[in-house]
Amino acid sequence: MEIQPVRVAALYKFARLDGYEALRAPLAAFCCGRGIKGTLLLAHEGINGTVAGSEDAVAALIDHLQAVEGLAGLEIKYSAAAEMPFHRMKVRLKREIVTMGVEDIDPAARAGTYVAPADWNALISDAGTLVVDTRNAYEVSLGTFQGAVDPKTTSFREFPAWVEQHRGELEGRKVAMFCTGGIRCEKATAYVKSLGLKDVFHLKGGILKYLEDVPAEESLWQGECFVFDERVSVSHGLVEGEAELCRACRHPLTVEDRLSPKYAIGVSCPHCFEARSDEDRERYAERHRQVELAQARGGKRHIGN
Repeated sequence: MEIQPVRVAALYKFARLDGYEALRAPLAAFCCGRGIKGTLLLAHEGINGTVAGSEDAVAALIDHLQAVEGLAGLEIKYSAAAEMPFHRMKVRLKREIVTMGVEDIDPAARAGTYVAPADWNALISDAGTLVVDTRNAYEVSLGTFQGAVDPKTTSFREFPAWVEQHRGELEGRKVAMFCTGGIRCEKATAYVKSLGLKDVFHLKGGILKYLEDVPAEESLWQGECFVFDERVSVSHGLVEGEAELCRACRHPLTVEDRLSPKYAIGVSCPHCFEARSDEDRERYAERHRQVELAQARGGKRHIGN
């Protein structure tokens, strides 16, 4: 019997969700009862998350969410995985669905101008446009758009400080921002507009939608796109990429990274070798041995892997 791929849905919506706390338990029960796994975040400003399951189960969840007041018109990107990319289902209550740490930012009312993937190349090829990658440095290390600025942040909380430091470079120019699925750059553009900048744009649907819609031969994307699940990365057509995670520091690794003498599977990589001690590596090596033993006994992915 043909094995059907797992349906993956990355979704979000900025919307005022009064009483969002009451949605948590019923939503968790709905997902668990249909074999859906992943993470959904609920906050006063909306919903964000990535989930996976059978095609029918995911379709039922999307219908269920869009029936919630305020959540019609969810921004959704679908892709497939050869096997379930999550270990469990989590529904969490948060202060923000994407944490910036700045009060009174309302992307639902004040985000930048959406730019469709088909129009993105023309915008970022314009010499008057400053292209900004709003993701974190470890994500950018796998791939980004040609000519994009990397703020070198370790978390989205650092982005406002970067903007303040580089405000002079942003003023008077078109500013085009992008992120994985559209949510961070939507909030980033709302923040930048709150500072008085006017020509602010963001990629609708994020990198994932661009890789889905724009043919590889026309693409200005370079590398692979990091995703927050066991696939690690995707490339054009949203096919699974070649990147892997360092199981010691969780940094995504390219093929070149894995050729480094500092790389040992489950133990170290070029990004963490100098920051870890020999005792740390011995501990990671033992954990990796336990992972391999668990896989050999049951053929299932070990939770520590």
